[in-house]
Amino acid sequence: MMSAASRNSLFGMGNPLLDILAVVDKDFLDKYSLKPNDQILAEDKHKALFEELVKKFKVEYHAGGATQNSVKIAQWMIQEPHNVGTFFGCIGRDKFGAILKQKAEEAHVEAHYFEQDEEPTGTCAACITGDNRSLVANLAAANCYKKEKHLDLEENWKLVEKAKVYYIAGFFLTVSLESILKVAKHASENNKLFCMNLSAPFICQFFKDNLMQVMPYIDVLFGNETEASAFAKEQDFEIKDIKEIAKKAQALPKVNKKRQRIVVFTQGKDETVLAQSDKIETFPVLKIDPKDIVDTNGAGDAFVGGFLSGLVQEKPLDECVRAAHYSANVIIRRAGCTFPEKPDFKTGVCSLPDGCEPLCNPSAGLSDDRRGPEAAGGSGCCQTAPRHLSQPRLPAPASQPRHEP
Repeated sequence: MMSAASRNSLFGMGNPLLDILAVVDKDFLDKYSLKPNDQILAEDKHKALFEELVKKFKVEYHAGGATQNSVKIAQWMIQEPHNVGTFFGCIGRDKFGAILKQKAEEAHVEAHYFEQDEEPTGTCAACITGDNRSLVANLAAANCYKKEKHLDLEENWKLVEKAKVYYIAGFFLTVSLESILKVAKHASENNKLFCMNLSAPFICQFFKDNLMQVMPYIDVLFGNETEASAFAKEQDFEIKDIKEIAKKAQALPKVNKKRQRIVVFTQGKDETVLAQSDKIETFPVLKIDPKDIVDTNGAGDAFVGGFLSGLVQEKPLDECVRAAHYSANVIIRRAGCTFPEKPDFKTGVCSLPDGCEPLCNPSAGLSDDRRGPEAAGGSGCCQTAPRHLSQPRLPAPASQPRHEP
C-alpha cells in the first residue's frame, strides 16, 4: 500500500535545541554545581559549560527539542519519501546552529530555521556519569522566534500551506502565541489536522490563557496523566479520572465542526486513553523488561512522533496508537532520542522482542511528563521549568522532562 505521506505534508514548529551528550567526571559536575541525576535550566554560572563539554569530552550531537524530536521520529517511521516533515524554529548564527542544521538534515527533516545574532543556538547538555545523567538546558535562541520575520515570509508560508498535519508542543506557547494561532487558523479554515501537546503541568497552570486561545483549533490533543490532571484542575473540571478528563477536554468548544476533537492521554505503564465523540477507548502499552529500559526521556516525544506518522499516512486511529507505542518502546531502549536505522514496524504486526502484550514498562507510550518542564523541543532538555528536559532525550535511565520551551 502506498504511503499517503508526501514531502512537507507534516509541519512542526517549536523550540529547537542541539542535544550535546557526553560522559563526564564528578569534577565536571562539581565545577558547575550539578547533581548526578537532575535537570535544570542554565544560569549565568553555566554559560561556559557547553563549550567546555565539547572541548574536554567526546560528545555526541542530536537535533533536539520536543517538537523537532517528534517530527524526527515521524520521519523515521515513514522512511520514504524524505522530508515529509518540515520544522520551523529559531537558532543562532553560530557553530552549534550549523551543527543543528546538519543533524536535522541527517534525520531527513526539512528544517527552515529563523537565524538571528542576538542569542546563541539553544542547547541541552546531557552530562552522563555511570547510570545517571544531569541535564542542563539553555533555551537561548529558541525563545526568540518572530512571526513577522519568519512565518509571514512568502516562501516560508508556502511550506505551511503544503502541509496537511500540523504539530506544535505546548512549550511554544511561551514563545510565539501569534505564530501558533496563525498556523492553527489556517489548518481549521482548510479542514486540516492541527495537533498540540499539553507538554507540562506549568503550561496548563501559568500559560492557561494562551493555551485556551488555541484550544478551539486543536483537532488532536496529546498529554500524559500528570499534565491531564493539571489541565483538569486549572479548568475546574472537578474530576480526577483520566478517562473523564479526556472526555471533557474532547467536548470543549471547537471552531472546525467538520472534525471532532481527539484527545490522547498516556499513563506511563498503564493504558493509553483515546477520546473521540462520545467514545472512550483504551490501548495497552507494549511489554518491556525493566532491565531493557535505558532512558525514558524521549518516550513522550517518540509517542507523538509515531502517532503523527500514522496521521500523515491517513491510518486509522488504532494504527496511529500502535505506531506511537512502538516508537516509544524503541526509544526507551536507547540513550537519548535516538533510533536504529530503520523501524521494524508493520501494520498489524509487532516485531519488538517482548511482543505486544500489555506491559510492565514504566514509560513506553508515556507522554514524557514526569521529567521537568520541557525545555525546548523534547529531546532531553528542559524548557522553562525543569520538568521537561526532554528535548534532547539523554542517555540516562532517569526520566527526563520533555523539552520544548
